[in-house]
Amino acid sequence: MVLLKDKTWEIAASDAALPTRDENAHKGSFGRVLIAAGSVGFTGAPAFAARAAVRSGAGLVFLGVPESIYAIEAVKNDEAMVFPLSDFVPAALDELLPRLQKCDAVLVGPGLGLSGWAREITYSILENSVVPVIVDADGITAVSAHIDVLDKLSCPVILTPHEGEFARLSDGLSRLDRVQAAREFAVKHNVTVVLKGHRTVTAKPDGSAYINTTGNPGMATGGSGDVLAGMMLAFLGQRIPGAEWKAVYWHGAAGDACAALYGQYAMTPTDMTDCLKSVLR
Repeated sequence: MVLLKDKTWEIAASDAALPTRDENAHKGSFGRVLIAAGSVGFTGAPAFAARAAVRSGAGLVFLGVPESIYAIEAVKNDEAMVFPLSDFVPAALDELLPRLQKCDAVLVGPGLGLSGWAREITYSILENSVVPVIVDADGITAVSAHIDVLDKLSCPVILTPHEGEFARLSDGLSRLDRVQAAREFAVKHNVTVVLKGHRTVTAKPDGSAYINTTGNPGMATGGSGDVLAGMMLAFLGQRIPGAEWKAVYWHGAAGDACAALYGQYAMTPTDMTDCLKSVLR
């Protein structure tokens, strides 16, 4: 890595190398991961995240979605194991929390919506998890309305906001330099912040920050963040050191490969997930 200044590093390809897999491994060796996502009108986000998690090497991917979109997601996902969540919050938690106890990492938020149901699902996962939780998209909106939930955690938490979401989370911090703002929030709340955008910043609770060097404007499209969240979930589930910033690096590398094939105007999140086959190889 290149040290830019105190505890701020720029990522190179050699830094993002992934570990060689043990020849005696089985699917349980590479993580059981759980996604809670989706709502009526937002059926793409959970599928993008789940496919990216599978493509990034997760051993088992479980996808919990509202009962109203279960049939759609079951058709969209062959490799991930989709299950329905009741519209009644206590029943939904009865279905979700036992799975939470058996997983190695969790993702909540993509396409989850802004309903009271979505907020309660988000808060319950944060309050009950002892494994890493990625909070993305609508999950971040839920947290921004109840920021003190971050101060009662028993698990590592990774927040993946774009700049608009970060402004809602951090109030005045968003007016600072991106690296400084992400770092201050991460230290204050003892979480990891992945502040997305050009040269995405991954800020850790210890005050360190990692600046990404891959990616291009063709990735600025709905669904790209869901792909990143799924990749990060898979890397966390596999206990890969530096999972957050390595996922950011390879997500950008897939975007660059995709732009080389299709151009920045025509590339899609599905194309980016497909390009993981070549860049991760």
